[in-house]
Amino acid sequence: MIELTTDNLRDIIRENPKVLVQYGATWCGNCRLIKPKFKRLAGENEGITFVYVDAEKFPNSRGLANVNNLPTFAAFANGNIIKEVAGSKSEILTQIIDEITNH
Repeated sequence: MIELTTDNLRDIIRENPKVLVQYGATWCGNCRLIKPKFKRLAGENEGITFVYVDAEKFPNSRGLANVNNLPTFAAFANGNIIKEVAGSKSEILTQIIDEITNH
């Protein structure tokens, strides 16, 4: 899992065919709860680049998806956004991984 340290999500999406992003924030309790699951799934899903973005620190990266609630997950395939889901249930992660895998 990549955790952004600079506002460069656009580059990561351009360089990797399948990218799954978790948008979160340090104050968001649900973001902190699901982040370990997100990290674990990153190790179990080859071919998908998992990225954590602090939505408050990196506004350009946040702007690549409609982030109105946290956490929000966004799937990108071949540079295009294919799915966005807000919520903190692990079923959301499973659904979005299936969608990006089959795209």
